[in-house]
Amino acid sequence: MKYRTIGTDPATRREVSVLALGAMLFGSQTDEKTSFAVLDRYVEAGGTFIDTSDNYAFWVDGGQGGQSEELLGRWRRSRGIGDEIVIATKLGARPLAPGTSFADNPEGLSAKVIREAAERSRERLGVEKLDVLYAHIEDRTVSLQETVEGFAALVEEGTVGLLGVSNHAVWRVERARALAAAAGLPGYEVLQYQHSHLRPRTDVPSDLFPDGSLGEAGAELLSYLRAEPGLTLVAYSPLLKGAYAGKPLPSDYDHPGTPVRLAALRQVARETGATVNQVVLAWQLGGDLPLVPLVGASSVAQLEENLAAVDVELTEDQRTRLDAAH
Repeated sequence: MKYRTIGTDPATRREVSVLALGAMLFGSQTDEKTSFAVLDRYVEAGGTFIDTSDNYAFWVDGGQGGQSEELLGRWRRSRGIGDEIVIATKLGARPLAPGTSFADNPEGLSAKVIREAAERSRERLGVEKLDVLYAHIEDRTVSLQETVEGFAALVEEGTVGLLGVSNHAVWRVERARALAAAAGLPGYEVLQYQHSHLRPRTDVPSDLFPDGSLGEAGAELLSYLRAEPGLTLVAYSPLLKGAYAGKPLPSDYDHPGTPVRLAALRQVARETGATVNQVVLAWQLGGDLPLVPLVGASSVAQLEENLAAVDVELTEDQRTRLDAAH
């Protein structure tokens, strides 16, 4: 395994494995025995960065979520896991009532919710301190000032380490960070967005994003990362839920640019002897941006394929071809 540092403040920054493990379906669609086996193998291989959320996986049973955090809490206790494993969680998108969702009834990002939701996450995970805490989705019903101050208060009290943000418009990320900096408060340092080698259309409206997706690491977000070297991108769904391995492509990836980039990936996979999934992860891992791919796994075999990507080295020519394909 290889490692990188996230965060800039010596008091809160952490060294984490370059490959993060997503626990979204652990405890729901992925049963406990399999989840524990995947977690055990990940740690055995040197993995130290696990990602969850307080609303995972509410859509499986129409509830409010929490199964993933609860499973991670049981796993931590049964294995004697301490703060050597960095666990990141998120708040803001937990449905307020069963049968609803983050699109129509989210808990939001008020100071009261931030405090209460973080406390519930700490209880479910069985930790005194949340290593990384993300604002999961936007909440434009409360002021950014209130949200910034709500998160900063938890850092100052020592119950949260690093702050992160996901699925927000870049202008709101910058505005929140500017508010925090002006007040001398900790701000967002870890950005979690969907990012893969294939590029999606971002103009397709949805219930959560009526103007088009804010959850993709597009040109604006990537340029922001280049301008702010203290930030780290955690790239969720880098393997597009199995699309590189034969499952159907998400509809927003069905456009004329996709076949060209897929062809480049397959060519490099043939040259390296790696799988297409491994080439995608190697392309992310070896790039010039501080990026941590966040991979899910529903079996140890899937995890093994992902872990092997850490040792796949792409040549400069291969990387250039992958970058240039369009």
